[in-house]
Amino acid sequence: MQIPDTWAPLIVSGIRDAVKYNEELLRSETLRNRTDYEEHLLVLSQCLEYLKTEYQKVESSVGIPLEKLLGAPKP
Repeated sequence: MQIPDTWAPLIVSGIRDAVKYNEELLRSETLRNRTDYEEHLLVLSQCLEYLKTEYQKVESSVGIPLEKLLGAPKP
């Protein structure tokens, strides 16, 4: 599968948002099938790590540093 470099920031930030959402969802006391959601979060997290590695390969052509895209605090 080939994905345009210009879509890379959207994909990385979308999966990052999905990870954050599912982390919050797991804090819910009314959640059913918690194990399913835990497994889903694990796969999303693995996907995000893969995408971050791939993003670094196109980061210079995209023009948005990964740290800025992820909203990482600067030291």
